Amino acid sequence: MENMVFGIRPVAEAIESGQQIERLYIRKGGEGQLLADLRDLALRHRVRMQEVPVEKLNRLVKGNHQGVVAQISPIEYVTMEEIMERVPEDETPLIVIFDGVTDVRNFGAIARSAECAGAHGLIAPLKNAAPVNAEAMKASAGALARIPVCRVGSIRNTVKALQAEGIQVVAATEKSRKLIYDADMTRPTAIVMGSEEKGISKEVLKLCDEQLAIPLIGAVESLNVSAAAAVMLFEAVRQRIGD
Repeated sequence: MENMVFGIRPVAEAIESGQQIERLYIRKGGEGQLLADLRDLALRHRVRMQEVPVEKLNRLVKGNHQGVVAQISPIEYVTMEEIMERVPEDETPLIVIFDGVTDVRNFGAIARSAECAGAHGLIAPLKNAAPVNAEAMKASAGALARIPVCRVGSIRNTVKALQAEGIQVVAATEKSRKLIYDADMTRPTAIVMGSEEKGISKEVLKLCDEQLAIPLIGAVESLNVSAAAAVMLFEAVRQRIGD
């Protein structure tokens, strides 16, 4: 697997040096002071950890992994503040928020649509989110190397912070009676896309300024999340071009 660092000391050095760790795999049931210290270090640096059977570690790398394998991110994450600072003065902010999108191909496809639509950044949670790996990069057709991506501890707090900055947060949900065409997306806007199975969480949905539905004519009740994201994004583009 690509971009792997393994062994307790090399992984600790990678974390301390500021490398972007996409995911840290630790052998399930692993004990010892060095492993405990590594866990503490990962927690302090907000590195996503996952306990896995030793067989998985053996499949990931060839060598003495000491029960620890880290996947280095192929991109460099930014902060939400950096996303906002990078928005050109003559452009209106357009951001995509992921709330539980876990499929890497969907994540990559949404990133591709977002970049094509001129969106200024993507925001995803540290937990319960698709990893940015080689498959996601491929699905994005290179977009993930171009569009800023931010990882946050709380989507709810992020929604509130964006609203405090004057950005309306709109939810894409088939449960709404209000259609996407009836919303004003010429305003600074963040679009929330929910998980493939459950959609947007109730807690996040309550915070959103608008809940918008894409009208569906056929018998199937919902679009794939990446297709829905493209429709939402390019409705914003349509409105802004016509503005």
